[in-house]
Amino acid sequence: MSNSLPSVPVGRDVLLAYLDQCGFQTETKNHAPLFTVEDSQKLRGEIEGGHTKNLFLKDKKGNYFLLTAEEDSVVNLKTLHKLLGGSSKFSFGKPEALEELLGVIPGAVTALGVINDRENKVTFAIDQKLMRHEKINCHPLANDATTTIARDDLVAFAKNCGHDPMIVDLDQEV
Repeated sequence: MSNSLPSVPVGRDVLLAYLDQCGFQTETKNHAPLFTVEDSQKLRGEIEGGHTKNLFLKDKKGNYFLLTAEEDSVVNLKTLHKLLGGSSKFSFGKPEALEELLGVIPGAVTALGVINDRENKVTFAIDQKLMRHEKINCHPLANDATTTIARDDLVAFAKNCGHDPMIVDLDQEV
């Protein structure tokens, strides 16, 4: 079976079918919509693995970035551009750009959104602290479910989608 990427934009069902087609072992749990890390913490004990927070960012030159970090990581937006290679301090990307580039709405930002960025307009980075977990939890393009995927499969998935994720140390002094 071919692992060719489906046409964009991809939604939840197509994403999950693609992950399965690639042989990535995932488990998806449906739940009430989650909009914040605090909301997702209520699922502890039900979903194992590293839990994420995701930031869709833009620098002053119009470059976009997706940072997937461990939920309790501290992200310093004033210095993050030095780690990710942005031209200046970051601001949050507008909802319209988020939907256009990653195919998601605010509250559903996810590492799995790179499947919709075929033109590589978004630089994708993962916090190294998150990489210590064997399993990582991500929204499957909607915030009413959580998909658990192996860490190495998440990286392989991103590469399949044309994104070689930067692994960054958010605790590093810059």
